[in-house]
Amino acid sequence: EDPLVESGGGLVPPGGSLRLSCVASGLTFDNLAMSWVRQGPGRGLEWVAAIGSGVGTTKYAEPVKGRVVISRDDAKKTVYLELNSLKTEDAAVYYCASARAGTWWQYDYWGQGTRVTVSS
Repeated sequence: EDPLVESGGGLVPPGGSLRLSCVASGLTFDNLAMSWVRQGPGRGLEWVAAIGSGVGTTKYAEPVKGRVVISRDDAKKTVYLELNSLKTEDAAVYYCASARAGTWWQYDYWGQGTRVTVSS
């Protein structure tokens, strides 16, 4: 069973919204910082947002700040990414990643990705 499984991607017009989900299994989820990372067409991986364990401190990349909200539900072992005011440049495969306990950026696991297409 994959440790991380994303869902929620799809086709949305510019200015629209989506909520992505990432469900974890087999991990001590509530102890782990989680990130969303995306890869657009012809581009490399781009970190989007992260949320820490415990109080859930959040961090956002500048290109998405103010348009994206990351949240988590430890009871459901799920991390969410709400995308608002979507732009064509937000089109990408979005991956969630779990960090090694006690770290923010040392990723241990990645999901398979969910594709977001922004087009009218």
